[in-house]
Amino acid sequence: MNRSAVAEAAVQDLKTRISGQVLRPGDEGYDHSRRVFNAMMDRSPALILRCARPEDVIHGVDFARERGLDLSIKGGGHSVAGNAVCEVGLMLDMSGMKSIHVDPARRIAVAESGLTLGEFDAATQAHGLATTLGVVSMTGIAGLTLGGGIGWLNGKYGLACDNLLSVDVVTADGQLRTAAPDQHDDLFWALRGGGGNFGVVVSFTYQLHPVVTVLGGGVSYPPNAAHEALRRYHEFASTCPDELSTVASIGRSSDGEPVVSVAVCWCGPLDEGERVVRPLRELGPPIADEIQPMPYLTIQSAPDAGFPLGRQHYWKASFLKDLPDQAIETILRFAAEIPSPYTGIGLQQMSGVASRVDSAATAFAHRARQYDFLILSQWDDPADSPTNIAWTRSLFEAMSPFLERGVYVNDLGEEGEDRVRAAYGGNYERLARVKAKYDPANLFRLNHNVRPTNESRGE
Repeated sequence: MNRSAVAEAAVQDLKTRISGQVLRPGDEGYDHSRRVFNAMMDRSPALILRCARPEDVIHGVDFARERGLDLSIKGGGHSVAGNAVCEVGLMLDMSGMKSIHVDPARRIAVAESGLTLGEFDAATQAHGLATTLGVVSMTGIAGLTLGGGIGWLNGKYGLACDNLLSVDVVTADGQLRTAAPDQHDDLFWALRGGGGNFGVVVSFTYQLHPVVTVLGGGVSYPPNAAHEALRRYHEFASTCPDELSTVASIGRSSDGEPVVSVAVCWCGPLDEGERVVRPLRELGPPIADEIQPMPYLTIQSAPDAGFPLGRQHYWKASFLKDLPDQAIETILRFAAEIPSPYTGIGLQQMSGVASRVDSAATAFAHRARQYDFLILSQWDDPADSPTNIAWTRSLFEAMSPFLERGVYVNDLGEEGEDRVRAAYGGNYERLARVKAKYDPANLFRLNHNVRPTNESRGE
């Protein structure tokens, strides 16, 4: 398909049917709309439909399906894989759909899919409420939630997808459906961890929880204590209560030494939290200690400055359950050779409630007390890409003996079908059957794609 294949008359007809905008290359706003977090991705859709209401989404899905166009969906545009933007086809830009209604009495929020985490959190925190979302406020709620959604509150309240009560979604036939435990329950199951495979979500209904002030922030340890800090951190994280979530980060100092930091979020009583985190403060001792009571909004936006638009990104990730000395030595050896000052290695804890949900209860299959092990490489100059990518791959290969096969789909780049299957784990075949029911022609394929059963079997 090329740009000339979309007849002008069809484009003009689409414009008359929608409340949003249709943008083409050269139009004002086109380049801004197609821009995503990862500057390595530079794709140019033939058409961008900036949706303003659910009916726009329906018209966009019908338009792409009827003309055989590639179709991509952009929410926050924060995915490292850049699947939000197609080359040449039709992109649905959901970022203008930002309505949110909070019912504080029922502790429920109905949120449109164009919202970012920061926008959602601001609306719910006005009522002293929150739900599990990610850890960078510019991230879109849609992709984060559909992939599972690991965040600071996962130990106490589960993943983002565990807090979904219902989802309004436009499926491949152009129908707006409500998926919930008592309506299209198979679709509801699939949307909680199955990514963007099943339709275009226009709104989510979340369960909220009372969260206002948390004990948050981090501690950093001297380079000569890096190995001991990671060993003791693993012991600490393996037994901490549900109210505490942690992330260990490993970077390189200006003089080339590995530096270990541990960030925390305690969402229980503050005096109890001070007692629980004391071992982290006594380890070392730390060279910096910034753990203190803070508004939940503060910890939710704390990493933002480290992820500006315009950088090149290449990530590798898998789940990690144990952290033996050999794994620690490997991490620290590679950390001392990090080629970019912006790159880090993360161990984001998944524990508590999120780890105890049955692996078949939602499409997110990886239920265990474990870390999301993420090599988050970022750099400015495209000319430095070969060096940074090679380092990332080498570390991932060296860590492979310690890693689980599974991977958090929201961390996954373009890594082939085997890795996609690993992302959905034991739920892949069930997802493929749901896909065959709601998207048999695989219209929603520009994602970490689950092929419909008939396609995957070659029928």
